[in-house]
Amino acid sequence: MSASTITEKASALPLEGGPEKHAPSKTEFSPNQLIFGLFFGVLFGFLLQKGGVAKYHILVGALLLEDGTVVKVMLSAIIVGSAGIFSLYALGLVQLHVKPTRYAANIIGGLLFGVGFALIAYCPGTGAAALGQGNYDALAGIAGLMLGSFLFAEVSGGLGKSLMTIGDRGKLMLPEVVGLRLPTFLMIFIPLLIAALAALEWLASG
Repeated sequence: MSASTITEKASALPLEGGPEKHAPSKTEFSPNQLIFGLFFGVLFGFLLQKGGVAKYHILVGALLLEDGTVVKVMLSAIIVGSAGIFSLYALGLVQLHVKPTRYAANIIGGLLFGVGFALIAYCPGTGAAALGQGNYDALAGIAGLMLGSFLFAEVSGGLGKSLMTIGDRGKLMLPEVVGLRLPTFLMIFIPLLIAALAALEWLASG
C-alpha cells in the first residue's frame, strides 16, 4: 500500500467531534442477521396481536386512559427485556447499542410520533400487526411511515449538522442519569416496575 493511498484513506475519515458523527451511518447485515430479524419480527408481531395491542379500540382506550392493556404489555416487555438483555450483556453474549440522547431531536421526534399516534391510534409495530390481522385502516399509517422515512433520509444530512447537535448528551442510560451503578439500578428499577404492573392489574380487577 502506497503512502498516497494511506493519506487518501486517512483524509476520508471523519474528524472526532465533527458534524459527521451526527450523520446516520450505513450498516450491512449478514444473511443470518436478516433471518433472525425476520424471525423475531414475525414473533414480535404475533405477540402484539395475541396481547390485543393491535386492536384499534384498545389503542384508543389507552390514549383516553380508559384501557390499561397497552401499558401492561409495555411494562411486561420492559421487565422481561431488561432482565434478559442485561443478563446476556453481563455474560458477554451481546453488545449494547445505545442511541445518543439529543434533546432537540428527541423532543421534536417524540411530539411528531405522539401526534401521529393520536391521529390514527397505531404506532409502527402495532400498525403492522393490525394490518396482518386484517385491519386495513392501518394502511394509512404504514404509508405515512414509509413517506416519513423517505423524507427523513433525504434531509438527514442537514439535520445531522443542525438539529441533532442541539442538546447532544451522547449515549446516556438511566443509571448514569440517576448516578447509580447498573446492577444497583436494575435491583431497584425492575421490582418497582413489577409493583406498578401488579397495581395496574389490581385496579383493573377491582
